[in-house]
Amino acid sequence: MVMDHNQAVRLKATERYLLNELDTDELEQFEEHLFDCQECALDLRAAATFLEQSKTILSEPVESPARLAKPAAAPPWLAWLRPAFLVPVLALLVVVIGYESLVKIPALQQASTKPAILPYATITVATRSASTPIVHGAPGQPFVLLVNIPAQSRFSSYVVDLYDPAERIQWSLPISAEAANDTVPLRIPALREPGTYVLSVRGVGQSSKDLSEIGKQPFELRFQ
Repeated sequence: MVMDHNQAVRLKATERYLLNELDTDELEQFEEHLFDCQECALDLRAAATFLEQSKTILSEPVESPARLAKPAAAPPWLAWLRPAFLVPVLALLVVVIGYESLVKIPALQQASTKPAILPYATITVATRSASTPIVHGAPGQPFVLLVNIPAQSRFSSYVVDLYDPAERIQWSLPISAEAANDTVPLRIPALREPGTYVLSVRGVGQSSKDLSEIGKQPFELRFQ
């Protein structure tokens, strides 16, 4: 079952995802939801960026004249209460928040609603190809794979797995038997590195644990 947007908002899934507070089922449902919900994906990216910037800022040592002139060593936690330390940190946090709110987030929202032609490649699973399909993309840019799955009546549904160049699984996506009767357009979220990826398709039998591999097809992602 895939989490819908209203459920994600009600559960505060974005915040709990970053804090590792989601249970296993909620985690899987929310990660599947991210592939289809641009709003949640943007919220997650902005929140993650803010947390990363905050950690960087707060980890930088600050030396003040008052601190250097004081002979007695104070407890470390008192440094957080000193104006010489606290004021610059708060100022930097305000700058970061302002940048995210006024520049970065609106730019991401505009990019998500602006029409664009995405890079794509056609992949046929379980068919030996003389050449490896190539996707000419750019860093931070999603792309589309047009996947042809040889549908079989003994399977009730299918599972598509994506493996990175280091052969680590990136994500899994369930596909209904009805969708597999036609070419399946898969929108692949932006990948971090170029290289040869592998798309694997498994058929689901009578139970969700009854999986049979149908085939694997590599494709190459090149950054322009």
